[in-house]
Amino acid sequence: MKHHLDWSSYETAGQGDAYAGIPATGGDFARAVAVCIGDRLCQRTPKGVMCPSFRVSGEIAHSPGARVLALKAALNGELGAAPFADARLAEAMELCVGCKGCKRECANQVDMAAIKIEWQAQRNAALGVSRRDQLFAGLPRLLHRRPWLGALIGWRNRSPLLAQLGERWLGVAASRQLPQPAARPYLPPAIAPVLGERSVFLLVDTFAGLFQPHIAMAAQAVLHAAGYQVHVLRPLADDAEPARPLCCGRTYLSLGQVDAAREEARRLHAALAPALASGAPIVGLEPSCILSLRDDHLKLGLGEDARQVARQVFLFEEFIAREHDRKRLRWQLKPWTQPPMLVHGHCHQKAVGAMKSLRKVLRLIPGCQFEFIDASCCGMAGSFGLDAEHADISRAMAELDLLPALRAAPDAPVLANGFSCRHQIEEGCGRAPRHIAQWLAEALASPEPLLESAG
Repeated sequence: MKHHLDWSSYETAGQGDAYAGIPATGGDFARAVAVCIGDRLCQRTPKGVMCPSFRVSGEIAHSPGARVLALKAALNGELGAAPFADARLAEAMELCVGCKGCKRECANQVDMAAIKIEWQAQRNAALGVSRRDQLFAGLPRLLHRRPWLGALIGWRNRSPLLAQLGERWLGVAASRQLPQPAARPYLPPAIAPVLGERSVFLLVDTFAGLFQPHIAMAAQAVLHAAGYQVHVLRPLADDAEPARPLCCGRTYLSLGQVDAAREEARRLHAALAPALASGAPIVGLEPSCILSLRDDHLKLGLGEDARQVARQVFLFEEFIAREHDRKRLRWQLKPWTQPPMLVHGHCHQKAVGAMKSLRKVLRLIPGCQFEFIDASCCGMAGSFGLDAEHADISRAMAELDLLPALRAAPDAPVLANGFSCRHQIEEGCGRAPRHIAQWLAEALASPEPLLESAG
């Protein structure tokens, strides 16, 4: 069996017999599947992250444990000669939203999100990639190469007829609004400062750069106000597409298009060469992107560069929290004058324990009161909630805990760092969540001018 991801370094904390019943085929991938010991923690309903598809469906078949059994059957030859094309395995894997809740809460840290990437890649190799998955995965490239797509998305969102045609031809839910690209995407400053002791590299992801450039500008202003020299990462001059924004490849990875994700990762690593050489912090905004660099990218077989990036990259709030602990922040923040804030954490933030940094940073704003919403995945999960066959269950996931908590506090400001989370909240209850960088920019006692983004 040819693996699309590198499973050779897969490790688990392992309680009990962590590798009981390793399937007959699949090599290291089979070991990653076999780590499940069937203790059924994933089939519980108390609060936590794991497992939104089981919680909302109530069906054991849609729990990580049941997915493991289906995968073991496939790897043991019980699903025929082409198991990854088998509809029974597809049904078991279909509602996994890649939240990584099982990696955090499972006793043996089953990483079903990564396992799903491998399954999807195997299925793509057997059956081909659907037009919808090609569109969603390739959107970062397409928006650069076909800028008129932004206008087409706007027309589609305003036209029920176009939305219905999109559902019929591509399987994109007509009942959903698609994220609207910004009229003026973020462009980095033309001249970067000279590297110094307080230099940081800001990685502006596809979502902030092309859809919500005000977040990137807020982050740049906050870092500058705190006393840092901000280098906004850009492609190398000899890059094949020097004008195309950098991308970590997360959209490809989440839909099992691993070769394309690897290509984007190599391009990003090339642009990161000065940061890696200097050891300067790399700061990013989107949890799914930045935490992919620390986790899933290590399975792309990219060697020491990937490991070095993983060591140097920080979520925006992680970097701010670290620098506060080191007493290096040079800003002043105004007292909070708004009602208590509600905070929704991205699944991947919760999975790696990054919410504590967000809590610490919010406490830096004098008088800021906040409450973390105790909820699992918002249900959007990248493009999952935009799929015609998944739109209803996506909304049901949001209605478990997240949207009721927001409706119960209609005047509360809302913080959500995940792009998909913000989209789900906006569509689900009409609220406008903001990224932590925006809240900090608003709290600056001497606000930095937000640089105009041209283009």
